[in-house]
Amino acid sequence: MAEETKRGGGAVAAILRGSSDDRKPATATAMASAAAAPLKITLKSADMKEEMRQEVFDCARAAFGVHKVEKDIAEYIKKEFDKNHGPTWHCIVGRNFGSYVTHETNHFIYFYIDSKAVLLFKSG
Repeated sequence: MAEETKRGGGAVAAILRGSSDDRKPATATAMASAAAAPLKITLKSADMKEEMRQEVFDCARAAFGVHKVEKDIAEYIKKEFDKNHGPTWHCIVGRNFGSYVTHETNHFIYFYIDSKAVLLFKSG
């Protein structure tokens, strides 16, 4: 993982495969149990200041609370960071994807929320 944080150049490549469960509407019972159980965050790699890292985690928790579809979660996080920190942020959320990205210094984070990975970076 340490080598992945040294991103001097490269191209973005990602493949997302959402399960059919991600597209099913959430029931009230499922939403209530999800709200009761805190989301476990596991940081995998970061080139980001601690204050911004905490903001990412808070934003991601809110996104997972509001949306169930990975695409919508990624859109929520991306738009929040574009609004709060200027363009251009990119966000990928999913259980199965690969990536190779170039990012601005101090603007990259990769972590898991429960079983879904979140990749957020600024580039451009």
